Amino acid sequence: MAAVSSAVMAERLKRRASLVGALVNILQTAIKLTFGIVGQSAALVADGIHSLSDLLSDLLVIIAVRFGSRAADPDHPYGHRRFETIATVILGLSLVAIGAAIIWHVLERVHHPEHLPTPEPMTLGIAALSILLNEWLYHYTKRIAKTTRSKLLLANAWHQRSDALSSLVVLCGIVGVLQGYPFADAVAAAVVALMVAKIGLNLVFDSIKELVDTSLPPSLVAQIRQVILSVEGVKGIHLLRTRRMGEDAYIDAHIVVDPRITVSEGHCIGDAVRDVLISRFDDVLDVLVHVDPEDDQNFSHQEPALSRAAVQDLLDAYLGDMAAGLEFRLHYLDRQTEVELILPLALSAQAESLALVKAQCELLQMQVPQLNQLVVFFKL
Repeated sequence: MAAVSSAVMAERLKRRASLVGALVNILQTAIKLTFGIVGQSAALVADGIHSLSDLLSDLLVIIAVRFGSRAADPDHPYGHRRFETIATVILGLSLVAIGAAIIWHVLERVHHPEHLPTPEPMTLGIAALSILLNEWLYHYTKRIAKTTRSKLLLANAWHQRSDALSSLVVLCGIVGVLQGYPFADAVAAAVVALMVAKIGLNLVFDSIKELVDTSLPPSLVAQIRQVILSVEGVKGIHLLRTRRMGEDAYIDAHIVVDPRITVSEGHCIGDAVRDVLISRFDDVLDVLVHVDPEDDQNFSHQEPALSRAAVQDLLDAYLGDMAAGLEFRLHYLDRQTEVELILPLALSAQAESLALVKAQCELLQMQVPQLNQLVVFFKL
């Protein structure tokens, strides 16, 4: 119930941050485009388009959060977190397209320098106001992104920080024109466009890494490996795979344990590994632990091991009636089969029968190549 409540609260926070961002960007888009056109500042108009892209990204985040927060179902057993990742790719591509369009428009204007307009001084105030609004919005969104561990929301926060920086560039460009450098406003618009495109490319590349299941950072993987090895009963790790899905991390680990312990003890060690990883790393949502009795990662192709039914047939053939009801345990180690034969304690007092069992077991071990060792125990 606590996990459900936490997920619901995280969804509410992400939606609230996106709605606040959308309202601020609606205001900025209207102000920048209006005063950019009236004040004849190409850079301010470009910045207004940048704010419009922020608004679109806010709407995209709202939609992605709605779909991505859905619980797992039979068709999506790992949940719907990748919806946020796909939304981030779409957002990144849209930013690249917007940046390219702004640069194209600037080049068209530069080819006709006689038509370059001179921005009005009032556009300075609009650019300064935009810097303050976007910087506040960046810190607000970033704080909620860290609380909810949302990479999409964090990407949107940096998008808003880029808007603050682009407004600073616009401010410098307008000042440059007013100081007698007619190309300054166009250059500022081009710089803003390049910033927008770069952010878009970063979002696309980072999201594609997630979609193709790129591993977690090497430093984090090293920490995960260290934690696994610290769990009591773990003798080694011979396979460790990690990946991301939205803001969550998933781990697949093959651990090596003592080959002589029981299945239930090995399972208990695996559960301990899973629990300690989830508790130690906030991003880790689930861990799949495979328990191995030895490091078999580099083993070449081998002959099929003796199955329990095959071993039972061999015991019946070599021990005859004495094999009926006998217990035995199997170990598959070093690409061979070991058998632990468990005899009733009463048989230890029957010298003749015991000698026959010993002789037949030695013969069995000698004549069956797949059988590496046969050990006899007595059960109280």
